[in-house]
Amino acid sequence: MPTEEKSQADQLRDALTRRQKHACEVLSEDEIAQADAFCEGYKAFLNACKTERECADRFIARAEALGFAAYEEGKLYAPGSKIYLDNRGKSAIFAVLGRQSLEKGLRLAAAHIDAPRLDLKPNPLYEDKNLALAKTHYYGGIKKYQWAAIPLALHGVVCKKDGTTVQITIGENPGEPRFCVTDLLPHLGRDQAERKLSEGVKGEELNIVIGSRPLMLGGKAEGLKLNVLKFLNDAYGIVEEDFVSAELEAVPAFEACDIGLDHGLIGAYGHDDRVCAYPCMEALFQCAAPEYTAVVALADKEEIGSVGNTGLNANFLYDFVTGLSLTQGVNPRKVLRNTKCLSADVNAGFDPTWPGVMDPLNAGYIGQGVVLTKYTGSRGKSGSSDASAEFLAWVRSALDGAGVLWQAGELGKVDEGGGGTVALYLAKLNLDVVDLGVPILSMHAPFELAAKTDVAMLRNACAAFFAAE
Repeated sequence: MPTEEKSQADQLRDALTRRQKHACEVLSEDEIAQADAFCEGYKAFLNACKTERECADRFIARAEALGFAAYEEGKLYAPGSKIYLDNRGKSAIFAVLGRQSLEKGLRLAAAHIDAPRLDLKPNPLYEDKNLALAKTHYYGGIKKYQWAAIPLALHGVVCKKDGTTVQITIGENPGEPRFCVTDLLPHLGRDQAERKLSEGVKGEELNIVIGSRPLMLGGKAEGLKLNVLKFLNDAYGIVEEDFVSAELEAVPAFEACDIGLDHGLIGAYGHDDRVCAYPCMEALFQCAAPEYTAVVALADKEEIGSVGNTGLNANFLYDFVTGLSLTQGVNPRKVLRNTKCLSADVNAGFDPTWPGVMDPLNAGYIGQGVVLTKYTGSRGKSGSSDASAEFLAWVRSALDGAGVLWQAGELGKVDEGGGGTVALYLAKLNLDVVDLGVPILSMHAPFELAAKTDVAMLRNACAAFFAAE
């Protein structure tokens, strides 16, 4: 039987409207299998890298194995050169030099590698009623109650007065102890239940149980805190004063895993924003001889406003571009003015359990590809860079030309709240920038969800971006 011709309305509908499709509708079985395989590497990365320092170290080690060399200021690099800049061990820049002069601009992707967590205070240790505890100060925007009654691991560095640095990771390997913040039992939680949800567990109640047995000397109990300090001194050679010059982070102790009977989702700590950093870097590692210089900047401190000398509100990216430009005799301001940039950060995936906060016409959906976000900010676009229509058209063309599945979305309804990314700090450099990233469920929780096909699609999007004219 011959196929019926489409009606005039159907033809118009095909020509004029856009139906967002699920990845499974447009990808072959082999492509889905490739996405799943790509995400096995991503899960291994998440398990190994739970702090910004660990992320930077791992990317640098992988880059060096692939022929990247530490950046030397003042050196003239030939096309195809692979270089990196390590900024204080907590942020980094990676670049593959292109055939075109830097004057033509860069293809820059920027992501952040910090994540919400609990930081130990400078004077954290105390004991009370047969428990040794550590005081914390939460980092980033969290729902504090989500961090109680879950297993935690301790990661970080302790810099001693003699100049030596000790790396600490406790709670990730079999047989190692873990830690936790306690919560009140429901039988005695009547007053707690009357609190606002945001104060169900207060900041000063995020105290980590770190020990429960006193140090016994000559049959006499000498204190729980002293026992903890003795363990730390025996294992790492540190004393209590060393906590002042330490960066110790309590992070969820569970591993990344598949979610759902179809294995379509990854559940893990730290998707925001390592789910963008990893695909960006994997795309850069595939760049052999790009037309334009391809750069990935991995930043710290985004979750607290991109502050400090390792956040993108600092000058380390500008200084790097300036140094490269001067060796080619090019004005760095012109390089930045001609640069095209992706602020690679996550967006909120539409959650059918909580639909009231989202505009369903302008939301990112799990499994429907990367989310292109013209502006972030809150309410009246406060704190947003708001990308230009011209640049968005260029990005659309690049993504469509490479068959990348993408969708447009905002971060919730206009008056519900909002959030920001590093885009406004990049725009400050007078370059074109737009947010592009993976939709996430349970963002900023200790356990977030992302679709495997979306993660792999971001790698494809970054590769298309680096290659686009």
